[in-house]
Amino acid sequence: MSRKNAFTVFVALVGAVLVQTACSAPQKLQWSCTVGDAVACNSIGEKYARGEDVQKDAGKAVTFYQKACDGGNAKGCSNLGLMYAKGVDVLKDDAKAVQLYQKACAVGDAVACNSIGEKYAKGEGVQKDVTKAVTLYQKACDGSSAAGCDNLGLMYDDGGGMPKDEAKAVALYQKACDGGTTAGCSHIGLMYENGAGVARDEAKAVTLYQKACDGGNARGCLLLGGMFTYGRGVESDQTKSAQLYRKACDGGEALGCHNLAVRYSTGAGVQRDVAKSVEYYQKACDGGEARGCVNLGKMYADGETVGQNPIKAVQLYEKGCNGGQAQGCHNLAVIYFDSNIYPKAVQFFKKACDMGMAGSCINLGYIYANGKGVCPASTTFSGQRQLFFPIDDNYKLCDSLMLR
Repeated sequence: MSRKNAFTVFVALVGAVLVQTACSAPQKLQWSCTVGDAVACNSIGEKYARGEDVQKDAGKAVTFYQKACDGGNAKGCSNLGLMYAKGVDVLKDDAKAVQLYQKACAVGDAVACNSIGEKYAKGEGVQKDVTKAVTLYQKACDGSSAAGCDNLGLMYDDGGGMPKDEAKAVALYQKACDGGTTAGCSHIGLMYENGAGVARDEAKAVTLYQKACDGGNARGCLLLGGMFTYGRGVESDQTKSAQLYRKACDGGEALGCHNLAVRYSTGAGVQRDVAKSVEYYQKACDGGEARGCVNLGKMYADGETVGQNPIKAVQLYEKGCNGGQAQGCHNLAVIYFDSNIYPKAVQFFKKACDMGMAGSCINLGYIYANGKGVCPASTTFSGQRQLFFPIDDNYKLCDSLMLR
């Protein structure tokens, strides 16, 4: 090498060192990424995704994840797959996410193995295949993915894709909990509470729920709140229970919102506040907790604590009914029956009865016996006999077709 070329190389190396020394951590990572360091590309991508030391920018995160993945970094592929799975600054594409997860899993990224397992379990981006999901969860768990252990535990717990084995589920939940997945702590806590796969130990359940809750698991807060409500494994404390339900609600657990609404309605552990009760029942209902819809509907139907609003009550009861709450179907049927809209009453009494609500079955029997919107069970057709019944305020001939 000539003296001139050697000097040029020396200056370039010194310049690179000076740049590295003077730059901030994100700038150093970007520099390293620029010269082909795939690990650095993934790291700076994660910083942009979280807004850590840089302004949060999902678009830049995607760009750097792509560069990392193209450079052979498994974590970059896994992170990019997550962006496609959630549709963050890219068009949501489960099939693309699966391809990226597969690429990462194939080279040993346990998190990606768990993620693709979830896709196979749900049939998102691939044909649903529970057996394949189990295999991937096992690979993830063996590769130290705590979430993979938790998901595998759920499969053994539910008996999905394999013979049900609660003891095996307990071992996997414990591994998940020990590995930092708070959902695993919540799940194993439930096993101890119910004595499933392990000797029943409510005090142990409380400890595990507390660990889950402290780690940000809203379900753990909800379950711990239940223990304080009923004094199971811990002394009953309604104030503490309400605090935990609030934490669960704030964490997105709709049942926590519902339980907190009940406390505001009754004044258990909090000062009674009807407005707060309405607020949290609504939040529960919006979050998919059907009981919240039904209880709020009852408040509007009765009009004792809020302004009576039958239309709103009907809407809420119907939402609760569609969400699987028999009481919502029953209450809706009662409103229709009292309004002489008998066919609708029949429809919803039948739905509630099919869900196992005995009172609705009795009411439905009364309707059939008395021909309220249906042909009476004793109806016989002969000669000129005609029987009329109301449907939507119009009287129609009850003929043999109605008995089918």
